[in-house]
Amino acid sequence: MAKSKSSTAATTASRDSHPIIKYFNATRAELRKVAWPTRDETKNLTTIIVAVTVAMAVFLGTLDYIFQVVAAGIIGGDFIRIGLAVVLFLGGVAAFYFNSQE
Repeated sequence: MAKSKSSTAATTASRDSHPIIKYFNATRAELRKVAWPTRDETKNLTTIIVAVTVAMAVFLGTLDYIFQVVAAGIIGGDFIRIGLAVVLFLGGVAAFYFNSQE
């Protein structure tokens, strides 16, 4: 005996009313609306991200090395490194002061 249309509709309605099914259906519908980047755009953006990451790593590594040298000089009592620390501190204060003046 064939299924009636009303029982099939009731089964579909009960299946679609489940919150998890609704969530995945809505997610799928939203993902169809997304304008995905092309392969070239993805490659260019990835290159930019890697370049910025490497540049920041070099910059922060350099700052870390400078602060290490200055701190070792201050602890060891080396007058040249203490003078360098004072100059760097005053340069930072001046940069902060002039940057805050708009």
